[in-house]
Amino acid sequence: MDGTRRFPPADGTAPPHALPAAVARAIASVLPDGARVAVALSGGRDSVALLDATLIDPVAANHAIVAFHVDHGLSTSAPAWAQFCRELCASRAIPCFVRSVAVDRDPRVSVEAAARNARYAALAALAREHRMAAVLLAHHADDQAETTLLQLLRGAGPRGLAAMPEARFDGALWWLRPFLQMPRTVIDDYVAQRALRHVDDESNADDRYRRNALRNAIVPALRGMAPGYPGTLVRAAELQADAAALLDDLAQLDARGAYDGASLDCALFATLDARRGGNVLRWFLREQRLPAPSRARLGEAVRQLQRNGADSRFALRHGGAELGVHVGRLVVHRLEVEPYRRGWDGAEQWVMPHGTLTFACVRGAGIAARHVGASTVTIRSGVAGERLRLPGRDTRRNVADLLREAGVPRWDRRGIPRIYCDGALAAVASIGEDAAFAAAAGEPGFAWRWQPASASR
Repeated sequence: MDGTRRFPPADGTAPPHALPAAVARAIASVLPDGARVAVALSGGRDSVALLDATLIDPVAANHAIVAFHVDHGLSTSAPAWAQFCRELCASRAIPCFVRSVAVDRDPRVSVEAAARNARYAALAALAREHRMAAVLLAHHADDQAETTLLQLLRGAGPRGLAAMPEARFDGALWWLRPFLQMPRTVIDDYVAQRALRHVDDESNADDRYRRNALRNAIVPALRGMAPGYPGTLVRAAELQADAAALLDDLAQLDARGAYDGASLDCALFATLDARRGGNVLRWFLREQRLPAPSRARLGEAVRQLQRNGADSRFALRHGGAELGVHVGRLVVHRLEVEPYRRGWDGAEQWVMPHGTLTFACVRGAGIAARHVGASTVTIRSGVAGERLRLPGRDTRRNVADLLREAGVPRWDRRGIPRIYCDGALAAVASIGEDAAFAAAAGEPGFAWRWQPASASR
């Protein structure tokens, strides 16, 4: 489950004094007294209002409140904004922690999306470092309506159209949006009533960003056509969230008995039509913390799984990982590693992105110490045509076949470390030593142990 939740509804309309009450409801709905709470503080109007409403709320007296500011480095004003946040927090006698980030300029990702990803990653890291139970975010009803419209323009389904949840638990931290039901005008009134100082981001007027273009050119027309804006779109987002939750419920019912928390029995897809199979696959990917692929790629994957789900050749690269089939089950695994080669300097442990190799001094096992001491030892990834003769065997066999018989998935075989002595293959982690290099009974040796890393998420 995604851990989303809605706050108890507010009573009546939303006058300015409703902001502290909204913060009180948000915190009290998920946190016990004494929990540590951070306010995401950009220095703008909305986040300054959130900080003020949090600090004057009586519930806040029962919690440790801090502020987090993320400096994206995208504006020449960024240092001044960070300083403003420090001074504001100092005047309110609360800590302010500032984190600078580098925004990825990948041309395939918009600056808005890249900045958002960097911001949430920084907030999560700060929350871990300072043992926060929750982070408060200042998004309001106008933000929610704009997000729903932007998702609609992307062709998103129910989960995308649901936009932002009021409360979400990610397994370690609550993300809370107390103002999500309140229009921007209520926040404006609160800022004026409280005479709150704030900074203005000049990029908010730049129509090169899609949200700004929508806000400046389209939203005024929508307000004229639909006087209930943004509340009507907020309600629409809530209905989409309900629909997305029901689709998840259906996926869990369909996957009952086939899903073990990490993999999915491929035979399931032969029992489902394309729509329900796609719904299960989309849910499975989200459970594995991967985004949904495009509708076309999702449909093609379901068709392949329905035709021959147990085929170990099935592969779908997506979200920095890959879907594959092992022993008839669909699993998410890391991509095959790039070839590597490294001389061994006697280190007891070698940590690589795809796992950790350790060795221990033993007797009667491993590579004989006399071979290691007299050779240049190299650790490397696999190459085609490698062969090994295990102790007690008469023939040399292909390493790939030995790894397959040992139950090692196809995508992990090439990355498992090989140990070479003066250019000769002496051992393969997870299989054993070549008979020519194996330590005899009672002879000193080096035993190698390989611990794969978990799949990319």
